[in-house]
Amino acid sequence: MGSISEWYAGKNVLITGATGFMGKVLVEKLLRSCPDVNALYILVRPKAGQSMSERVQDMMKCKLFDRVREDNPEFHQKIIAISSELMQPGLAISAQDVETLTSRVHIVFHCAATIRFDEPLKHALQLNVMATQQLLSLAQQMQQLQAFIHISTAYANCNRRHIDELIYPPPVEPRKLIDSLEWMDESIIRDITPRLIGDWPNTYTYTKALAECVVQQESAKLNVGIVRPSIVGASWQEPFPGWIDNFNGPSGVFIAAGKGILRTMRASNDAVADLIPVDVVINLTLAAGWYTAVNKPKTALVYNCTTGGINPFHWGEIEHHVMSTFKRNPLEQAFRRPNANITSNYLIYQYWILVSHKVPALLYDLLLRLSGHKPQMMRIFNRLHKAIGLLEYFSSQDWEWNSDNMNMLMAQLSTDDRKIFNFDVRQLNWPEYIENYCIGTKKYVLNEDMSDIPAARQHLRKLRNIRYTFNTVLLVFIWRVFIARSQMARNIWYFVVSLCFKFLSYFRASSTLTQ
Repeated sequence: MGSISEWYAGKNVLITGATGFMGKVLVEKLLRSCPDVNALYILVRPKAGQSMSERVQDMMKCKLFDRVREDNPEFHQKIIAISSELMQPGLAISAQDVETLTSRVHIVFHCAATIRFDEPLKHALQLNVMATQQLLSLAQQMQQLQAFIHISTAYANCNRRHIDELIYPPPVEPRKLIDSLEWMDESIIRDITPRLIGDWPNTYTYTKALAECVVQQESAKLNVGIVRPSIVGASWQEPFPGWIDNFNGPSGVFIAAGKGILRTMRASNDAVADLIPVDVVINLTLAAGWYTAVNKPKTALVYNCTTGGINPFHWGEIEHHVMSTFKRNPLEQAFRRPNANITSNYLIYQYWILVSHKVPALLYDLLLRLSGHKPQMMRIFNRLHKAIGLLEYFSSQDWEWNSDNMNMLMAQLSTDDRKIFNFDVRQLNWPEYIENYCIGTKKYVLNEDMSDIPAARQHLRKLRNIRYTFNTVLLVFIWRVFIARSQMARNIWYFVVSLCFKFLSYFRASSTLTQ
């Protein structure tokens, strides 16, 4: 079958979502590991205050491309930006660009999607379903197309506990739903959304399930593959460990915990945290594109790209390693010392929310008001509570994903390709990965310098001393106000203290006898 990089040599590749997290890693990997690829066409929409070319220039300046830049300083010449808007008819691609794409493109990677869990249903449908439908229509016009790879999510069918590598029947016919919502007012759609999505926890997973159905409907006319990653995290090995560029998913939670803002999160310590490194997803995606083009499967092959069933790691273990990493490598200007805990008990969770989040936020905002500054901490905590509330569904339960197709694909790779396009998560060392992930959030998301760690540690010691002083003052205050004024309270206090001394004396005596 030849090597993967040899197959991509001379090929023209179309990528949607190329300026997003996964899209950037896909572009970088293609340029670095398939240096003879002919051209990468990327669909880009202009943003407010930033043109399409400026967005692409910013992307290519990213540290992510340092290794490619060393090997080929002119790599940017292979990247061809196409102006597009996924929510517009025909994806708002000009007639000239349509002609270029339909005559030249050999393979399509559809990475673009809205990943917001609380996206309004109509907007999520437009981006995740209708845009996919329009891209498939464009793909059918491509004269040289050999493969179409759609990036879905392992949670597209999260209403099931066991998920096989197949496309399940949709909860509703996508076209009928789109037609029905077309005439409805936004307020009506918002009111009926919970009934429409049913067992799905949010509009993201619901619309990704519908998008898979749309892809399946076109699979008879195209060579199609679907990649389903679970919770995509920082890079494991490529282009370097720990690369991450956003606050989405666990990244924001890790940073909030490292800053001392997050002190509690509702999750199950024993639930599997199905994180998947972004470079693993991209390596599998490129391998799937090669296999789909070469073998032309009769039906769309689905690849569950997950770790839970192969190399499981639990939320309780993640909590431990995140805290220990940020204590050794603290973030700058932390609000408090890192000390988060996970609980599955609702009442305990609400207690810690009150004591560790809301009360400190109110006190801090009061200090800001008194000093003439605008209060902000309560607003930050409210945003944090909303974010972790959206993650709660995925951090409180387990799923079982079948990975036969992923194993089959791995078996098809040559020895060299298994090293270059490695997606074997059995080799993943979780404690090392989590440490690199946390350091990556510090270096690449917060842009903090590792040389400033001694100052950050000094700041943590200062926070520790402030905490000890506060606790001492609070203890003295309680003594003076409550205990010193009541004979009964003093008797209880002396009884408790004497019990503690007796216990310590017994412990010392036991230790002496043992020796």
